[in-house]
Amino acid sequence: MCVINTDIVYRSRALWMPDAATLVISDLHIGRDEASNVQLPLGERDDLLERIQTHLKELTPETVVVAGDIFHRFEGATSDNRRTLAALVDACSDVDATCIFVRGNHDTGLDSTYNTTVVDSYTVEGLTAESPKTVICHGHTEPTITAERYIIGHDHPAITIEGQRHPCFLSIPDSYQEANIIMLPAFSRLAAGVSINTASGNDLQSPLITRLEDARPTIYDEQAAESLSFPPLRSLRTML
Repeated sequence: MCVINTDIVYRSRALWMPDAATLVISDLHIGRDEASNVQLPLGERDDLLERIQTHLKELTPETVVVAGDIFHRFEGATSDNRRTLAALVDACSDVDATCIFVRGNHDTGLDSTYNTTVVDSYTVEGLTAESPKTVICHGHTEPTITAERYIIGHDHPAITIEGQRHPCFLSIPDSYQEANIIMLPAFSRLAAGVSINTASGNDLQSPLITRLEDARPTIYDEQAAESLSFPPLRSLRTML
């Protein structure tokens, strides 16, 4: 079975579901710069905020879903981390978008933070009759809701092409209980992730993915402002 995702649009480290007016991102890992003492040129907060605002301005979504690992620290968020989260929530509120936070394995301190709606999974409503039932979850544990498609994060997939490493989406047919999977790259640019060039399903931590041969990578070309989809890994690897 070939997965044809006609109801989604791949963007820069984000997924747009126009029929549901829903923007999906994953793995913000707020506080990653503190943990590593490495900062982006503008700082983690400014970088995250600027890129999220770009999506919000261009799309004006009704809902923004963050598919887990909002924070980086397992032991809870610092006051500075909470200020970053507050700025991101305010950016969504400025365009009248509702923020939904899906709990990830890093998010032990998420419940008590700034003005958030926290859930274990989120079912997307408002799609066309032809669209599959879609559940957004982090992907670190098996979902409790049956769906035809799961959108997950967790593993931060990336692929190296012609010597350049690119964060990538993975679209995998019949991957989990005959449901299709779309795995998002990390929205954080500080999260290294898993290289899929030579990886097998066992190299990914998500229990929703047991094989990668059928996975179709998609990368977003920032310069051309377009997504580039590739054949399944079983055939793509012979060309890399």
